[in-house]
Amino acid sequence: MSESASEQVLRVDAYPTHEVGGFRVRAGKPFPFGANVVPGGVSFSVFSDQATSMTLVLYKRGEPEPMAELEFPQEFRTGSVFAMTVFGLDHENIEYGYRADGPYDPVTGHRFDARQVLSDPYARLIAGRDVWGVEPDRSRGYQYRSRVCLQDFDWGDDTPLGIPAEDLVVYETHVRGFTRHPSSQVTAPGTFAGLREKIPYLKELGINCIELLPVFEFDESDNPRTNPETGEQLFDYWGYNTVSFFAPKAGYAATGRYGMQGDEFRTLIKDLHAAGIEVILDVVFNHTAEGNEHGPTISFKGLDNATYYMLTPEGYYFNFSGTGNTVNCNHPVVRNYVLDCLRHWVADYHIDGFRFDLAAILGRSPDGTPLPNPPLLELLAYDPVLRHTKLIAEAWDAGGLYEVGNFPAYGRWAEWNGKYRDTVRSFLKGDPGVTGELATRLAGSPDLYSSRGTSASVNFLTAHDGFSLADLVSYNDKHNDANGEGNNDGGNDNASWNCGAEGLTDDPEVNALRLRQMKNALAILFTSQGIPMLLSGDEVARTQQGNNNTYCQDNELSWFDWSQVDENSELLRFTREMIAFRKHHRELRSTSHPTGQLRDTLGLPDISWHGERAWQPDWSAESRLLAVARCGTGDDDVVYAAMNSHWEAHDLELPALPGGRSWHLFADTGAEAPHDIRTPGAELELENAGKYLIGPRSVVILVGRTPDAEL
Repeated sequence: MSESASEQVLRVDAYPTHEVGGFRVRAGKPFPFGANVVPGGVSFSVFSDQATSMTLVLYKRGEPEPMAELEFPQEFRTGSVFAMTVFGLDHENIEYGYRADGPYDPVTGHRFDARQVLSDPYARLIAGRDVWGVEPDRSRGYQYRSRVCLQDFDWGDDTPLGIPAEDLVVYETHVRGFTRHPSSQVTAPGTFAGLREKIPYLKELGINCIELLPVFEFDESDNPRTNPETGEQLFDYWGYNTVSFFAPKAGYAATGRYGMQGDEFRTLIKDLHAAGIEVILDVVFNHTAEGNEHGPTISFKGLDNATYYMLTPEGYYFNFSGTGNTVNCNHPVVRNYVLDCLRHWVADYHIDGFRFDLAAILGRSPDGTPLPNPPLLELLAYDPVLRHTKLIAEAWDAGGLYEVGNFPAYGRWAEWNGKYRDTVRSFLKGDPGVTGELATRLAGSPDLYSSRGTSASVNFLTAHDGFSLADLVSYNDKHNDANGEGNNDGGNDNASWNCGAEGLTDDPEVNALRLRQMKNALAILFTSQGIPMLLSGDEVARTQQGNNNTYCQDNELSWFDWSQVDENSELLRFTREMIAFRKHHRELRSTSHPTGQLRDTLGLPDISWHGERAWQPDWSAESRLLAVARCGTGDDDVVYAAMNSHWEAHDLELPALPGGRSWHLFADTGAEAPHDIRTPGAELELENAGKYLIGPRSVVILVGRTPDAEL
């Protein structure tokens, strides 16, 4: 039956019912929060429990003064949500914010100030910091401007890769630092687009997961310090000071000035997926850029301070983050906010997982007390949208809560294994009394994760926070003077060793030892059970010149120097082959902790420990030599790794192999390149199968197989 235009039924939500400030409006829908394009207009929805009134402030894009201020009619309030649809807006060319009025009484937690224009906590885009490092106009009253975002990106056939956790090789890097150095030779240095041009490098390296330091909008110019040596401005380079949790950082996009940062980031993710690389975001829900009672009011403070932050009975900010405030993550409203945020990044950006900065805070109650069954952690573990994403905790906080091995996991959470880092570093130095714990860490830390499996352990030796690998073997002490804090910032317990000279040296013996120590570290990392994580640039000996806290250094201390790819090609080749070796041997990636039980196929245990004598490990306090042999379920998968942190060489008696198999040499860090490592499958058969001389401070890796076996 045909129907004339006059007879068509008009959508009930497509026509205004009120007029406010000259704009046609109607009551909006409380959900979803944020600004959402609807037929004929934009629906604005914002939460505040204690606000007495709320005003929508509209700007023409880039204009300093508002074009309109629309107070929400009281009948547009549902519960504690103010929602209004405004018709006839050019949504691509407006910016918006809110004024929330209510009590100003810090003792009871309320800090309403209707003079402030506030960012929308659910804003999908933020304007105001569109190009990295451009000095902002601080005379403006509203610095971080919320924008409306369309959902029109063409993902094609992109789907989550679903790489099993145990197969991951994680590469931690910084969007800007990876290509900002002039040597990167990319068309848009320091951006998502620039990183996209380096995908072939990542693929050739062999990693299959990239973990990005924070990409949520932050203000790189909010650091007031200068370099005391040069007078140059210091930045908030790392970005652990979030301004807006739903918006990608515009300054990381070549197209940020055009408001296209969302699509540029999505294009990067889509192409990483096409290359077989997953994307994990480092997310910071423990604190915000608003600081304590002396910090700026940006969003949460003005909208509902008492809900969003943990407050003392006197109304001050609890500071379990070490940065001034602590987000009240286990308040029911904030729990849902965190959940909505992560769902947004998975659904709208196809993110594969998250690493949670100072995640122990997520297990604290609103008064800071650790919860036995934290509802937020459980909620994230079982959420249907997040169900197949990776969840990784930094299982400690600045308030002294240390939960490595005890983080509430609900069968889903993995952890940065700080004990792995500390143990292997100590062993590499040659510290006494470490061999026994080293064995535990190599086997996937069963003392910490006995019920969770080996993939609960993210093994790492270096990360953005601390020394790079090259500095770990070049400095005994931190050298952070450039940070302007009198060298008082950064960790003091680094378990580093300079190999005989502090910092840069021309001594060939020291430099040779440093290179060998870096190879030793990489060899141990990639033959350990658990998920390995490599810090960007460690594969080419990137140095921070002894600075172990480059959070504020937007310069060559932090940037990846691509000239090192050629200059340190020996270490790069070693790293590539170690990653390839790990992929070749499933036993190294087993999800189960080894038990020592015999494998039926070869009659060897799944794991066995050895010293100078086969089957006789030395667990004494003075022991600095340990060998481990792993036997897989296949016919040929036997891997033997001997680690010697002693300053003397030792003769190794090798365990006998059954069935005509013999030992083949894959790597010996004590040998000169190119004999230090081989391509998996092309190992050299040992002439003297029963013995091997391991050099001082060296690692040797052998495979046991038949001479003509195809691996």
